[in-house]
Amino acid sequence: MGPLVVAVLSGALATAVVPVGGASTSPSTSSLSQAPRGYKLSVDAVAYHLPGRTASGMPVGKGVVAVDPKLIPLGTSLYVPGYGKSLAADVGTAIKGRIIDLWMPTDAAARKWGRRTVTITVYP
Repeated sequence: MGPLVVAVLSGALATAVVPVGGASTSPSTSSLSQAPRGYKLSVDAVAYHLPGRTASGMPVGKGVVAVDPKLIPLGTSLYVPGYGKSLAADVGTAIKGRIIDLWMPTDAAARKWGRRTVTITVYP
């Protein structure tokens, strides 16, 4: 495999592999939609267990994450190691910068997770 070429197209990250001595093979538009490209971000993930609704109006639940919308826009898909696929759907007064809140189904689960640094994948 040759060097990796990275280009920004309409705000989305696309990659193309340039074979040694060959032409560039760019991914098609359909392959980009089938395999979303994300970027990694190290954050402090804090667990909580409270009932209610998010800032976007949806009920809290598994996979609902509170973020700083200046860093991660609401509606963004995320993958959090140890937690799973998630959606940035809430904000919080203590959520500033590289901190996210993860909803847990019980107080015990929230205490078990606690606060830890994880490297999430953000799918813009």
